Amino acid sequence: MAASIITTEDLQQFKHELLVDIKEILSENSGFQTKKWLKSPEVRKLLSISPGTLQNMRVNGTLPFTKIGGVIYYDYQDIQKMLTENRIDNKY
Repeated sequence: MAASIITTEDLQQFKHELLVDIKEILSENSGFQTKKWLKSPEVRKLLSISPGTLQNMRVNGTLPFTKIGGVIYYDYQDIQKMLTENRIDNKY
């Protein structure tokens, strides 16, 4: 198998193409409206977590919630904020 040399220009071109593709995908999905309030099963599916993990996030205050008549609701913006605040950027 032959080795390929990747130049800085190659990486710049790839970056440009990737950004164009991402913008295209975002523009296609711009009509998609996310629900403001999500129930527990929707949050568990969205985050791929177990019921126990979601409960721990409620108990320790990681994820704010609202309880009405025994049903727990989560604000979609709070979920996005939690994900952003806990983001880890690895710099190599």
